[in-house]
Amino acid sequence: MTDTRSEAFARLRGTRFSSWLSLAKIVGCVVLAATVSGLPEYEGLEPAGRAALFILLIGGGLWISEAMPAFAVGLVVIGLEIAILGRPGGVFADSRDDWQRFIAVWGSPLIWLFFGGFVLAAAAEKTGLSQWMAGWILQRLGSRPSVQLLGCMGVTFVFSMFISNTATATMMVTVLMPLIRSLPDRDPQATSLLLGIAFAANLGGMGTIIGSPPNAIAAGALRSVAPLDFARWMMLGLPPALVLLLVSWLFLIWRYPGETSLVDPRFTDGKDELTTSSSVPHWKRVTVVGVFAITIAMWLTGSWHGIPATVVSFIPICTLTAMGILDALDIRAIPWDVLLLIAGGLSLGVAVTDTGLATWLVGHLPTKTWNAFLLALVFSYVTSLMSNLMSNTAAANILVPIALVASVGVEAQVVVAIALGASAAMCLPISTPPNAIVYGTRRLGTTDLLQAGLLIGILAPPLVSGWCWIVFR
Repeated sequence: MTDTRSEAFARLRGTRFSSWLSLAKIVGCVVLAATVSGLPEYEGLEPAGRAALFILLIGGGLWISEAMPAFAVGLVVIGLEIAILGRPGGVFADSRDDWQRFIAVWGSPLIWLFFGGFVLAAAAEKTGLSQWMAGWILQRLGSRPSVQLLGCMGVTFVFSMFISNTATATMMVTVLMPLIRSLPDRDPQATSLLLGIAFAANLGGMGTIIGSPPNAIAAGALRSVAPLDFARWMMLGLPPALVLLLVSWLFLIWRYPGETSLVDPRFTDGKDELTTSSSVPHWKRVTVVGVFAITIAMWLTGSWHGIPATVVSFIPICTLTAMGILDALDIRAIPWDVLLLIAGGLSLGVAVTDTGLATWLVGHLPTKTWNAFLLALVFSYVTSLMSNLMSNTAAANILVPIALVASVGVEAQVVVAIALGASAAMCLPISTPPNAIVYGTRRLGTTDLLQAGLLIGILAPPLVSGWCWIVFR
C-alpha cells in the first residue's frame, strides 16, 4: 500500500541521489510545465484550465522524475492550487473561501478508511501477530515445492489485501530467508519463492479498497457517480487478482522448477518460536484478532447493516488506541506520507475537473468512437506502463480525472480498470516496493522480474477490463 518504492530500492542497494541532480530535475519540470502550458495557443482552454494544466504537468513531471519524495509532490500540488487557483480575483476563485475545496479532500472518507487500515496493520505488526500467523501457516504447507510456493504466495496475497504490501513483503522475506539461505546461489527454487512473494504482495492490493492507494483514488473519484463499498470493490478486484495469482504461480513452477522440500528449522521441534519468545501479553493479541475480525466482517457486510466502511474504520482506530495496544509513538509511525500522497491526488483531481481541463483534454482524444471495454483497456494499459516507471499512485492521480470525463456513463468500469491495472505493474526492481525488497536480497536478477512482470502486465489489462465490463453490464 505504501508508495516508497524508490526509497526502499535506495536503502536496500545503498544508493544515494545527488541534491544537485534533484534540483536540476525540479527546475526542468517547472520550465517544461511553464512552456507547455503557457506558450501554445490552446483553443477552447480557459485561463483556469491553463493554470490547472501547469500544475498537472509539474506534478506529473516531479512524480515521474522522482526529484522529490512522492508525498512532497502531493503537498506541492495542493500549495500551487491554493496559490494560483484559490486566489480571489484570479483565474478561478470567486470568493475568499474557494481555496478550501483543495484541502477539503484531507477529510475525505477514503483518507479515514485508509487510516483505519494502517491502524490495523500497525497493531498486527506490533504484537507480532502477522509474523506468527505467517510462520504458523508455512509450517503446515506440506513437502511438495509447488504447494509450498503456492502457500507462500497465498499467505502473502491475503496479508497484502489488508496490510501494506511493503510490510507484507518484508515480513515474508524475513520468515523465508532462513530457508532461502539453505539453497545454493541462483537456485531456481529460491528465485521462485522471492518472485512469488513480490508478485503476490502486488496482486493482493487489488482485492480491497484499502489494499492499494490507486484503489482509494478511484473510489474517491467515483463517490458521487457510482459509489463502491468495501464488498463491491472486492467483487471487482478479487476475481482478476486471484486469476493473475494462479497464472503467476503456474509460470513460476514452470520457469523455476523446485525439487527440495523446505522445512523451517524454527518449527522442527514442534514449538512455535514466534509465540514462546514474544513478550507481548496474550490479551493484546486476542484483542487485535477480535478487532481485526469484527472490522473486516463489518466492512464486508456493509450492505446489510448500512454502516459506511469509513465509520467502521473507527472501531480499530478507537479501540486499539484506547486500550493502549497502540501508543503515541505507534500513531506517529503510521505512514502519513501515503495519506498525504492520496490527498494530493484527490486535490489534483478536483482542480483538473472543476477548471474544465479534463473536459478539454478528453475533447482532443479519439474516445468518442470507443466502447466501454476499449476505453477501459486502453486506460488500463497506459496506467500499467506508466506505473512501471513511476509511482502507481501518481499514475492514477494523473489518469483518473481524465478518464472520469472521457467515460461518461461508464465511469466506474473505466476508473476501476485503471486502479487494478496500476497494481499489475511489476516489471522492474523499482516498479513497486515488494519488487525492490526481493531484489535487494541479491538472490535474483532484473531479467527474472522482467519475464514474469511482462506476462502479468500483458494479461492484466484485458482481464480486468473484461471483468469490469461483465460486472457493470
